[in-house]
Amino acid sequence: MHPTTPLRPEVATPIPTGDQQRRLQAKRAQVRQREEQEGKLVVQVRKEQQVVAVNREITIGEGITVKELSEKLGIKANLVIKKLVERKIFATINQHLDVKLAEELARMFGAETSHMTFEEEAAFSDELAEDPAHLVTRAPVVTIMGHVDHGKTSLLDAIRSANVAAGEAGGITQHIGAYLVQRNNRGIVFIDTPGHEAFTRMRARGAKVTDVVILVVGADDGVMPQTLEAIDHARAAKVPIVVAINKIDKPDAQPDRIKQQLADRGLLAEDWGGDTVMVPVSAREKTNLDLLLEMVLLVTDMLNLKANANRQAIGTVLEAQLDRGRGPVATVLVRNGTLKVGDYFICGQVFSRVRAMYDDRGNQVREAAPSTPVEVLGLDSLPDVGESFQVTTDTAKAKQIVLYREQKARDIAMAKGRLTLEQLHAQLKEGEIKELNLIIKADVGGSAEVLGETLQKLSNDKVRIRVIHTGVGAITETDVLLASASEGIIIGFNVRPERNAVAVAEQEAVDIRLHTIIYELVDEMKKAMTGLLEPVVKEVFKGRAEIRDVFRITKVGTVAGCMVQDGVITRDSSVRVLRDNVVVHTGRLESLRRFKNDVSEVKSGFECGIALANFQDVKPGDILEAFVTEKVAQVIFT
Repeated sequence: MHPTTPLRPEVATPIPTGDQQRRLQAKRAQVRQREEQEGKLVVQVRKEQQVVAVNREITIGEGITVKELSEKLGIKANLVIKKLVERKIFATINQHLDVKLAEELARMFGAETSHMTFEEEAAFSDELAEDPAHLVTRAPVVTIMGHVDHGKTSLLDAIRSANVAAGEAGGITQHIGAYLVQRNNRGIVFIDTPGHEAFTRMRARGAKVTDVVILVVGADDGVMPQTLEAIDHARAAKVPIVVAINKIDKPDAQPDRIKQQLADRGLLAEDWGGDTVMVPVSAREKTNLDLLLEMVLLVTDMLNLKANANRQAIGTVLEAQLDRGRGPVATVLVRNGTLKVGDYFICGQVFSRVRAMYDDRGNQVREAAPSTPVEVLGLDSLPDVGESFQVTTDTAKAKQIVLYREQKARDIAMAKGRLTLEQLHAQLKEGEIKELNLIIKADVGGSAEVLGETLQKLSNDKVRIRVIHTGVGAITETDVLLASASEGIIIGFNVRPERNAVAVAEQEAVDIRLHTIIYELVDEMKKAMTGLLEPVVKEVFKGRAEIRDVFRITKVGTVAGCMVQDGVITRDSSVRVLRDNVVVHTGRLESLRRFKNDVSEVKSGFECGIALANFQDVKPGDILEAFVTEKVAQVIFT
């Protein structure tokens, strides 16, 4: 047996006294306080570390919301809202942010930003998703440029075998026209830009969407200022130039002289050892037109132009006008993708749906392939000329972007209307300078834009021109009231005033100037500003008649059955044909009859038959406006 181990006596634990317990509790409280402080510091450090953005490079689009910004940064939305609150901006996760504010917030979280519009972002996404195998050769877009009266439109007219030039006032092109021409089973899109110096911005806009520039130079005239501007626009757009030396059929034509002048400007012809294609042509005789088109196709083949017809369409607005029967109409050029009827698209401050499309010859189409110009109907409002459009499937986001842009535009307009003390002081110092307020109405948006800029540039140290409003469509009563309130003048370009507007203008003594040729308008304004304004021919309104029916009579021609609505129609008066308040013809009366009798005048409320001289294209609903002209002295500045 093993000896039993004796048990160790238990040692009794001493019971602490009251003072010891208090000291022990105080020590434990200090330890807990120190641990809590250290823990809070660790949590604070961790939170500060979490504030740094996960994505260090992001793209910010227009109207970005707090939620979208937080998702792009890779952080929680409440952290972005906290930063906004620190700046005393109280916002929700669905609040739209200004681009500048969004960039500042991104920098606070250590991220670099780049800006991209909604259209660019959508186009970029489509480009990333598209298959390179779907790229096919597209038709080239060719812009015709050159000096006024060098035969640009006549050349295009000869190529299209259509009478484009005959319908233009004063023999000049007033807006951009886009036409599709088929040659050798290949399409070529031609953009005809105005050649007058006032349309510099229009020509620049044409060069931005083009692949090749045809520079038309008159062989009997030579290189002119607008020719040099066209060369500069083409070089700025980095597109090749093909020179068409026009009017070689004239006796005084000197093609070699033109080549020498162009060589002095850096365009050396191929037959002289250079790299610029130059083709002598004659629009009147239709000489070398096939050779010109062949050279254009050869130049574009070297560019290897490709497009994807399967993606959503993107393009550019070439022109916009307000049609009384069809509403807002935009001429667009599809750059890539296919535009279809029913597509939703965003264009600046316009979000609309394509309800109908027409090609350059007026035929209704359902689709528009790349490099195709079409007229688009169904717009809610007029888009800005030169604006890019983008077909989108995210309609909710597109509507938000449009509302955001409209709000920004209103803010900018209100900011311009506010008067600061500095501006007031400047106006008081310039009290002796006369100011002419203008309201400009034109048939298309491009003309209104160019007219506003051109007339404002005429301001000098004695007279300042201020354009307070530009618009598209007929001159309305609202325009007259605005001119009356601002003591301004109304300029109508290829449009006419409505009946109520004429009556209000006479009552308010508002001066309405109507023009169809831009350089005549500019010359008139210059003469007025220099005090050399000659007496001009003033129209005196005689009467207005509506065409109710049209009759085709053998050996007589077209006779319009009319009802005189206002005033009196006299046999010796001139007549203007208005279609949707746009002038389509101005001429004289061939005959005026009541039943079978020739009469000298027909008063209001009576029917009559009217035949126009040298014009047969009248339609029911057209308005005939009779007037006589007389010379009166002009006074613009008082």
